[in-house]
Amino acid sequence: MKALAAVTGLASLLVSGIAYAEDIGSVSTSLNLLTPNDQIVVEVFDDPAVKGVSCYLSRARTGGAAAIFGMAEDKSDSSVACRQVGPISFVRPVAQQEQVFSEHASILFKRTHVIRMVDKKRGVLVYLVYTDELIDGSPKNALTAVPVSSDITIPTKG
Repeated sequence: MKALAAVTGLASLLVSGIAYAEDIGSVSTSLNLLTPNDQIVVEVFDDPAVKGVSCYLSRARTGGAAAIFGMAEDKSDSSVACRQVGPISFVRPVAQQEQVFSEHASILFKRTHVIRMVDKKRGVLVYLVYTDELIDGSPKNALTAVPVSSDITIPTKG
């Protein structure tokens, strides 16, 4: 089952160009003796269109019996911090606003998204994390910004 999910996730990643997050670490926020603990997970992904920018994402991961069967619904709490980790260059022109990361927060209807926005006037890339649901999303969100050197023009689509 996990292998099928991994193959499906990899295939969608190749088609969509959306980043894949690597686990950095986690801390438990509850103690469940026989089932997985609730956790705060820290992950990192590289912006697929901007070399030299990595985003660190922390988010809640629900444990308990539902987590064993992949049925747990994660809370909408998340945070993002994007940083310049090398020389910035653009792989392709970027949209004024586009999704750079997305992952399920429940088995069907809830997703965590990271959206990149371009503030061309100030030469800044802005990253927003939020969670949506099919019926009712959450207003909880977090924001970070990465300045681009003044000698680099941000290539935008359109």
